[in-house]
Amino acid sequence: MAKWVSSTVLDAALAEIATADRMVALAAQPASYGEAMAGRLAEVTVAPADFAIGPGDVSGRKVVVAGKTGLPVLMAGTATHVALVRTGNSALLYVTTCPGQALVPGGTVNIASWNVEIGDPV
Repeated sequence: MAKWVSSTVLDAALAEIATADRMVALAAQPASYGEAMAGRLAEVTVAPADFAIGPGDVSGRKVVVAGKTGLPVLMAGTATHVALVRTGNSALLYVTTCPGQALVPGGTVNIASWNVEIGDPV
């Protein structure tokens, strides 16, 4: 028996991720919104225009998260993770890894565009 899911179901999950209003660079994977905000090395505001939902690269659907440049560095550390959060209800929405980059306060950092993809069921 084949498995199937409507694109609208996958899009609903991706649309929830796209409600983020901040992107933060972190030295470790946070377990909560509070950890993400306390450990942020750099942050930037994101808006609905920074997210584009469409067909997945392999299957299913994806949301493309726009890259950001010139984020001011708040604390020293090596950024290894990027998180999307929604401040209105203190929600940690999504965390991913990134290439390690040493950050120095007073400097800036760039975060490249990245995707969150949900594949079709197999």
